[in-house]
Amino acid sequence: MLSKKCALVTGSVAGLGYAIANSLAKAGAQIVLNDLCSPTEGQAAAERLAASTGKAVMFCGADLRRVPEIERMMHQASERFGKVDIVVNNAVVRHFSRIEEFSAEAWDTALAVNLSAAFHCIRLAVPAMRAQGWGRIINIASIYSSRGAESRVDYVTTKTALVGMTRAVAIELARTGITCNAVCPGTVPSPAILDRIAGIAAAQGISFEDAERDYIAPRHPTGRFVKMDSVGALVAFLCSPAGDDITGAMLPVDGGWHAS
Repeated sequence: MLSKKCALVTGSVAGLGYAIANSLAKAGAQIVLNDLCSPTEGQAAAERLAASTGKAVMFCGADLRRVPEIERMMHQASERFGKVDIVVNNAVVRHFSRIEEFSAEAWDTALAVNLSAAFHCIRLAVPAMRAQGWGRIINIASIYSSRGAESRVDYVTTKTALVGMTRAVAIELARTGITCNAVCPGTVPSPAILDRIAGIAAAQGISFEDAERDYIAPRHPTGRFVKMDSVGALVAFLCSPAGDDITGAMLPVDGGWHAS
């Protein structure tokens, strides 16, 4: 389905990003993994994905806070695979802090990674997409792009803005063969979320299983985590011919959270 296509997935050495990259590779795409980790860890993830899917995979450890490094990453991806056909903006940082205790540095980092990096990846990929009359841009937003939450001002703000960017890009590129959509997951069992639940369990003196149940219950009517592979499958669907007429959409994968 995606043979000879190159997909860049930011924040993808582990967790949700890796699951999305895996789904795209299984659909035939060549993959660029990105994360701010050691070269050894990144290369190991690339080799693991290549071995399991049979597709070419490269790793680039670009720091998404820095525009020159984003530009270098896009250049390296184009040198290796010819062009970037699919951009999945998944990388995210989040801080759990009250507004008055939120540092300027943390705020600037969240804006850079969660929002500005997505813009720069899009602007750098669009010229080649326009030239071939085909491209896919998928921004991984969140249930929190449509609701507020305590002590998460950076996450709520940037995910809400990412949906706005999705709409603007989709309309501007509507007649080019390029689609732009936002996928809005609920809670997935990412390393960051599992660490947070472990911290809650320790603080409350309860089992991890009880803390997990208490964490999920008010969020998902299904009573379970959203499967990361389910998010990856939706991304792959949007990149398929069936996704040709889906653009500017905000698509929840949230276990019924938005409806509740």
